[in-house]
Amino acid sequence: MKKPGGGGGAAVDKKRSRRSYGESSTETPPKKQAAKKDVFQIFAEKVRDHKKLESRWAVLQETRVEYFRGKDFVSFLRNHPELKDILESDRNSEIEDIANILLRKNLIVRCDRVVKTLRPGKKKLSTWPAHLEIFPEQVFSDNDAFFAWTFVNRRPLWQTLLSFFWPVLTLAICLFPVYPHSCKLFILYFCAGLLLLILTLLILRGLVFGTLWILIGKRVWFFPNILAEEATLKELFQFWPKKDEDERPKWTARLFYAIVAVLVFLLLRHHAPDEAARARYQKRVSNIIDDVLEWSPSLALSGMMEKQTVFNATDPDSNVTDSSKSTTEEMAQPEVVKEETIRGEHEVEESIENAEDTDHQQSLLH
Repeated sequence: MKKPGGGGGAAVDKKRSRRSYGESSTETPPKKQAAKKDVFQIFAEKVRDHKKLESRWAVLQETRVEYFRGKDFVSFLRNHPELKDILESDRNSEIEDIANILLRKNLIVRCDRVVKTLRPGKKKLSTWPAHLEIFPEQVFSDNDAFFAWTFVNRRPLWQTLLSFFWPVLTLAICLFPVYPHSCKLFILYFCAGLLLLILTLLILRGLVFGTLWILIGKRVWFFPNILAEEATLKELFQFWPKKDEDERPKWTARLFYAIVAVLVFLLLRHHAPDEAARARYQKRVSNIIDDVLEWSPSLALSGMMEKQTVFNATDPDSNVTDSSKSTTEEMAQPEVVKEETIRGEHEVEESIENAEDTDHQQSLLH
């Protein structure tokens, strides 16, 4: 026989299991919670890698750390609110709340300056202290508060490979004198071609900018970041120019610079070297380059061997006769000198006697 109420107990258990399943489905799975935590990690890495956030390095309890100021963090997020989109659901949070979450997650730590007294001759404390200590209250503040990053900044793969490549490149440069002649020629052509490419690119870039600025008043810089000091590798070779948001230049300024450009062109054309001078310069430069390119160790060694064989092929008797001739010539040189001196003395005496005769005749006439 079946127990009464057995079917009702099974129904209750099913309802409980459904409730528990429904409640568990509404809760966030652990993986999603971990992904939500990683959102602040990604946000912290983006903020740390951004160049607009000013930061310095200091010593925190015998550890070198990178830190920033609280007021700089506030102004940075106000000027770049698009970074808050990384936080997804917390993108509308206040800046102080975001900073406090970073503190609770141990992504940053609040620090304080070690030296809190003015040094002799100073009127205020250092803006960026070199030594820090952990502040007791880990709460965000923008009033003379410093915050240090606690995580190790991830480096891209190309930076790691480049760190191994630099010592090899330095060693290769030091060993350049012992390279084969063909390798030296290859390096010479490669460096000359690269230098010519850079100069051509800069000249064309400047000509395009000057022409468009004078004609239509637009500032167009192709490869706008090619001369930037703090540009990444991707930004460095950006081809398309940025949008010109500055005011349009006045027509008087454009006309003035157009006249200056024409005068400079006419001046350079007037003082340009003629065909003979150009050919002479080209010949001189080509001779220097030919000396570098046509030289080879085999030719140099063959020339040295030819000189050595010529010297060995000479007769030793002829060497002796040559040496005897040289000694006789050296011995004959003093006699020649003596004869010349005697002849000079005679000429001087004759000139003196002639002068005395002329003086005597003049006195007789008077």
